Amino acid sequence: MLAIIGGSGLTTLSNLDVSHREVVRTPYGEPSGALVIGQISGQPVMFLPRHGYGHTIPPHMVNYLANIWALHDHGATGVISVASVGAIRADLKPGDIVLPHQIMDYTWGRRSTFFDGGNTPVTHIDFTEPYDMALYTRIAAAAEAAGIEAKRGAVYAATQGPRLETAAEVNRLERDGADVVGMTGMPEAALAREIGLPYAAINVVANHAAGRGSSAQGIHFETLEPVLQEAMGRVRTIIEHLVCSQSRQQPAETAEGC
Repeated sequence: MLAIIGGSGLTTLSNLDVSHREVVRTPYGEPSGALVIGQISGQPVMFLPRHGYGHTIPPHMVNYLANIWALHDHGATGVISVASVGAIRADLKPGDIVLPHQIMDYTWGRRSTFFDGGNTPVTHIDFTEPYDMALYTRIAAAAEAAGIEAKRGAVYAATQGPRLETAAEVNRLERDGADVVGMTGMPEAALAREIGLPYAAINVVANHAAGRGSSAQGIHFETLEPVLQEAMGRVRTIIEHLVCSQSRQQPAETAEGC
């Protein structure tokens, strides 16, 4: 079963035919909300809003362990993380859809592993490629099949939040090699790897990062919501094509009827 974690701009999955909701308890506490389970194109899909259904949980207080554990425990075979980002790279603009391939972690103080001592042995994961490339490739093919441009390849910088970055901080991120900046990519991706859950991301550019483009003198918050709502409609279409191709057991670029 494919699981979708929705971020800012995607607190519901409107093309999901909901069958039921499950309130979940985990060994790590409560996830961000009830799991919404239903179907898209006749295939089971699970949805969880990262920030809660009222968008009340800030990035640094999301219970990432409980979220990933709950999805895995309820049969998820792969996770697509949807998140809004700020664009650092010059060719990216608000409304663009980006499929990141690498992560840099600037967060701090977040519980970030299932293996944190006690009776649990120390466990190291290979995180050379932080996203599952098979799932990444399927998402890219689904976007192409839907006729939607999704820019392939970007380095995602995960910052602490909830405040946005200063222009100087964005300059540092650019020097480090980051292309986009967000607040929720870590430890989510690493936890999925620890638990053996294929994980990939769809990023939506909500704005230019601080000091860049239209944000050169500051972030214009009133412009973010319209951009996100339009772009998230395209994200839902990509997800529908992805699930449709899975239901037909053929590549997304040849699936019909999506």
